[in-house]
This record gives sequence, C-alpha cells and structure tokens, in this order.
Amino acid sequence: MLNDTALPYSALTTSNASHFRIKKQHTMNWLQALILGILQGLTEYLPVSSSGHLAIGQALFGLDDGSSNLTFTVLLHVATVLSTLVILWKEIVWIFKDLFTKQSWRSYQDLNGGTKYAINILISMIPVMIVGLFFKDKVEEVFGSGLLIVGIMLLVTASLLAFSYFAKPRQKEEISGLHAFIIGIAQACAVMPGLSRSGSTIATGLLLGNKKEKLAQFSFLMVIPPILGEALLDVKDIFEVGFTQAMDGISPVAAIVGFLAAFISGCFACKWMINIVKKGKLIWFAVYCAIVGILAIVLPYILN
Repeated sequence: MLNDTALPYSALTTSNASHFRIKKQHTMNWLQALILGILQGLTEYLPVSSSGHLAIGQALFGLDDGSSNLTFTVLLHVATVLSTLVILWKEIVWIFKDLFTKQSWRSYQDLNGGTKYAINILISMIPVMIVGLFFKDKVEEVFGSGLLIVGIMLLVTASLLAFSYFAKPRQKEEISGLHAFIIGIAQACAVMPGLSRSGSTIATGLLLGNKKEKLAQFSFLMVIPPILGEALLDVKDIFEVGFTQAMDGISPVAAIVGFLAAFISGCFACKWMINIVKKGKLIWFAVYCAIVGILAIVLPYILN
C-alpha cells in the first residue's frame, strides 16, 4: 500500500541475495497467518516498518510471492485500519461533527478545529497520491529487490528516530497546513520497504516542533484514506486475476486468523504507541531498527 503499508507486497522476495536458500512453499498455514497478522498489527503502528518485517517474515517462512500474498496483505491492512477506527473513534467523530457544523468558509482561520484537521489530512495525502499515480510501478520494482533494501531503509528509520529524539525544536501548538504537507512527504518516502511510515511521519513532525501528544494521532489518521484507496485498487487487481486464483495460496481459515490477529494486535499497538510518543521514548525503537536492519542485510548470507 502507499506507505509503509500502502503499496502491494506481491514481490517481497530475496532476489538480492542468491545465497538465500530457504525453500519456497505455496500455501500459508494458519500458524504462519497468525504470526504475520500479529507482526503486521504491531509494526504498523510501532516505528519499526511493517513492510520490512513482513518481507523478513515471509522470506523466513519461504512463502510464495504470488497474488495470494497480495490478497493476504490487503486483508492485514484493512484490519489495521479498522483497529485505528476503533481506538481513535472519538477523534474521528469530532472531525465529522465539526465538518457538518455550520461555520464560515471565508478563510482558513474562520474554520473550526475539526475542519482544519480534516483539511490538513487532505493536504498530507497529496505527496503519496503523486507517488501512487505516477511512480507506483517503480516502487513495486523496489519491493522485489530483496532484503538488502529493507535493511538499508531500516537503518535510515533508526537514524530518523535517533535524530528526532535528540533534536529539541520549539514546540508549536497546532499542526499547520505546511507541516501537514511536509509530514505527507515523509509518508510518501516511506513507500520504500523498510522505511517506517509511522516512524518517518512522527520523527518529521517532532523535528518540525509539533507537540508529541498530537503527532501520533495525526500520523495514524492521515494514513487511513490512502490505505483504503490503495486497498480498493488491489481488490480490483485481485478480481482481475480471479478470486479463486488469488486465494489459491491461502486457506479461508488462515485468512480469517491473520485478519483477526492483525486487528487485535493493531488495537493494542495503536494505543501503546500514542502513549510512547507522549513520553518521548522513541530512541529504543531506533536501536531496534538498527539491529534488525543489520540482520536483514547479513541474514541471507548467514543462512547460505
């Protein structure tokens, strides 16, 4: 899908390391679906890259990289979107309530808080829409380049998180339209596998001086429209190849287990991450991303 989460993962292979000799299998069982679902739910919100972890997990399981993985990935991302709606339902209700409240539209300053928030979300979507419309094929090629790029991008994520931890800009009361656009650019860059979407957007917002308690919520809400939009496009691709063929590598039980695992773990991770950002303890995720990034780079050669 169009972020860490937002582009199809149908080409998550280990072609960059021809020494990686884990045997490919064609059918995902329920236990693998459970593990990958939990992995997706947790890493979607934690700043450690869901796409990078899914790539590593699918490579370790030796799963086939055909359309069934795309089908499963779409299910996982819809599940995590639902978890966002559940955890942040009060903020979503506030936005829609303000949108439909009578107000003056003569200038941005005259708008109420929820309407400004919705406009900022729309502004943040512009960069990722440009990437999705004009560079989607190029980005999907990167997803087939293996674990090397995943490892490098995880190291970039670690650097961003560390930098935002030590930088202390003056904090601003509200996320402005300009800042929303810059944060949106960070989200667009995070289509690279291994570059954490939440990590990139939150770190960018912190470097711009936005308040911690508002950034996590904005980061999680701004991704909902792009994920749902890309999911609809992926569903179209799935039906073009045929639903039966798209589900060939995954049983209905495995699909349901993965969906529920991603939803439940996503609810937990979303709430946990908001509290972590408020406390400013992102440095430990920087250390984790650095370790996993190095492992992703050397793993194919160790397992030779």
